[in-house]
Amino acid sequence: MHNSIEVKDLRKIFKLEIKKQWFRNRIKAIFRPEFKESEAVASINFSVKKGEKIAFLWPNGAGKSTTIKMLTGILHPTSGHINVLGLDPATQRNKLVYKIGAVFGQTSRLRYHLTAIDTFKLMGKLFDIPNKQLEKRLDYLVDKFEIRHMINNPVRKLSLGQRMRCEIVSSLIHSPEIIFLDEPTIGLDMIAKQKLRETINEIHDLEWTTIFLTSHDLWDIEQVCDRVIIINHGKICYDGSIVDLRKQYIKKKIIKVKIANSSEFKALDFMNIIKKELDYIEFEIPNTKENLQKTFETITGNYDVDDIEIKDPTIEEIIKEFY
Repeated sequence: MHNSIEVKDLRKIFKLEIKKQWFRNRIKAIFRPEFKESEAVASINFSVKKGEKIAFLWPNGAGKSTTIKMLTGILHPTSGHINVLGLDPATQRNKLVYKIGAVFGQTSRLRYHLTAIDTFKLMGKLFDIPNKQLEKRLDYLVDKFEIRHMINNPVRKLSLGQRMRCEIVSSLIHSPEIIFLDEPTIGLDMIAKQKLRETINEIHDLEWTTIFLTSHDLWDIEQVCDRVIIINHGKICYDGSIVDLRKQYIKKKIIKVKIANSSEFKALDFMNIIKKELDYIEFEIPNTKENLQKTFETITGNYDVDDIEIKDPTIEEIIKEFY
């Protein structure tokens, strides 16, 4: 299997103007501005195989967005080498856009005042897709993402979940070999998130599309991706399987149990109580199979339980384990 993405010694430095506080210095800065350098990406190396499903994780300000923009040709690297599908994004972006798709959770490519289907057809024209081929492709994607009932509605009238499904359809119209998904489930409810994950996996299995996902939602990562890269302060601090990440760095589980009377709850010796209210109790336990099994046996066997919620640590908390 050949690589879809190859990155070697990739580095990006931004020059930031130093703001002058005093009026006299500010006037001088207009004619002779001073700058300082900020290293957003610090000589990283990685490769992604064709058809691989990879998660790219980060704390805020770690260089994730900068890296993705360099991979898609939006930004040029300060130094280093990038090869995406045999092309250099910095110099061959016009060719690259025909081979990749991108969905950014905070930015829409849909036309706000057009219907979704009109936007899809416009995207098809932009990618020079013949009419018959476009109709066949749209028919397939519309059914796969279950959006036929909404495609004739103006985009502005769609819900967030509906819009995100349409965003992904618009990015897949030209059958890209790689799709970059930047926070595709942000703001969605549980059902909408799960539907998107399932459909992304189906598209991957059918078309062997390389998936490059960023998300703060661990469920997105676990249900879609096999491999994880964590970047912090512009450097890669983890590159491995999601299974190994969970075993090595997710040290605890947070469990919230809704019961009739929390005052009757007796914590086991490995439980750390976080919060207790009249009708629920929240606690954390070390993340082992034995502890989980014993916890659920105790709760379901001894108490009248209305609901149980299990939460993982946040990505930021997991990254702290590296330091």
